[in-house]
Amino acid sequence: MPRESDSANFDARSADAIAHDLPFAARAEVRPTKVSITHEGPIIRVERLEFAPKQSFDGRATPAAVRDVVRHPGAVTVVAVKDDCTMVLVRNRRVAVERWLVEFCAGKLERGEDPHRAAARELEEETGYAAGTLVKLGAFFTSPGFADEIMHVFLATGLRPVPQRLEPGEELEVVEMRPDALATQIAAGRVTDGKTLGAYLLWSLHRAEGSSQ
Repeated sequence: MPRESDSANFDARSADAIAHDLPFAARAEVRPTKVSITHEGPIIRVERLEFAPKQSFDGRATPAAVRDVVRHPGAVTVVAVKDDCTMVLVRNRRVAVERWLVEFCAGKLERGEDPHRAAARELEEETGYAAGTLVKLGAFFTSPGFADEIMHVFLATGLRPVPQRLEPGEELEVVEMRPDALATQIAAGRVTDGKTLGAYLLWSLHRAEGSSQ
């Protein structure tokens, strides 16, 4: 249930004014009093952030807090669509969840790497297709509750076959299906990879705006 003050103020504010992301600076959020690194690996770094008690934007007192945050270099995922509208995905072996997941191809950014370049590379390496045209559809945070990873989403069209180049340790199979079949799989709960669901939404919005692919 929303608090009474929120309900009373909602009608006085337009949806455009409230339905968007706000940086901490917009609400004068305090910085952590202490930051320590608890883990550093080849891809991620885990930081422990300690915050002193403060007063929140709505006037409530909040206690001191400790948050563990995963720092990630960012990643790309590619919605690859062939000339006949078939979509190219992969079935990927994901050790963390002990499942083979159907996903759009994806990969992390190298330090300072342009997402457009990374998307072109991951598409070729994982699917064995190169893109004639690569257009950015948008970006989103994958798990903002504990990580700062940003996923950049691209649409690849004009596909042509190239040699597949899997990295050491990668285990995946190329999967091709029509958009309506993928939608059915998503609705049935058989496709559960978050970046694939988010990318499919962005692609669907792009298609609804009049794009043929």
